[in-house]
Amino acid sequence: MLVDSHCHLDYFTEAEIETILERAHQAGVAEMVTIGVRMSQAAAVKALADRFPSVWGTVGVHPQNVGEGPLPSVEEIVQAADHPRIIGIGESGLDYFYDKAPHEVQRDGFRRHIHAARQTGLPLVIHARDADDDIATMLREEHAAGAFPFLLHCFSSGPKLAEMAVDLGGYLSFSGIVTFPKSGELREIARAAPVDRLLVETDAPYLAPVPFRGKRNEPSYVPHTARVLAELHDMAPDTMAKLTTANFRRLFPRAARP
Repeated sequence: MLVDSHCHLDYFTEAEIETILERAHQAGVAEMVTIGVRMSQAAAVKALADRFPSVWGTVGVHPQNVGEGPLPSVEEIVQAADHPRIIGIGESGLDYFYDKAPHEVQRDGFRRHIHAARQTGLPLVIHARDADDDIATMLREEHAAGAFPFLLHCFSSGPKLAEMAVDLGGYLSFSGIVTFPKSGELREIARAAPVDRLLVETDAPYLAPVPFRGKRNEPSYVPHTARVLAELHDMAPDTMAKLTTANFRRLFPRAARP
């Protein structure tokens, strides 16, 4: 069984949720993580995770949203994460592509989430877009101040950031982008990544993999991404499913099953 390590279930309507989860389970996706992008959304994330045993959650503020109001304090993030179904901090990070918030505000927000991850021991889910150098610099600086678990989600950056993240103990999650015809460089990065650091995700409702590209994404599509990763590492899809699920459990200990 697979785990969709990053999706946004609260972006779907209430009427759709149960059907979407049913399709995911039928496709072999046993669990999924619905991701926080605003602190005001944390209650909704927790409600979904409480309602469905196959759903976990994270809490945090997306870098595109950090300019919408006052940044939460480290203590506020830590408090919001004090819930058994919340297994990570984020998503947080830097996004210089859309540039919806000043870079200094994004960096401040990122550091606060790093400190919350270090304090709680929960892994930080990192969004990185067109900001490789600053992401790398901040990860090195903060890691030197004290290690913390982290995941570079929907990885689409360059090989240097991938290598540095792995060297610091981080994990890489690949989305449907790795299935796109023009993503040859990304597939080479995925091929070079250690198999014990790989996760898979949809980032639903965005970035549907081939053969659903251009359609609304959902967790039931994650096997298509996992199949490409399996081919890149010359292993059977079932082996990749077991491997990425084991990696997920290791990175997110609150999600460990008895």
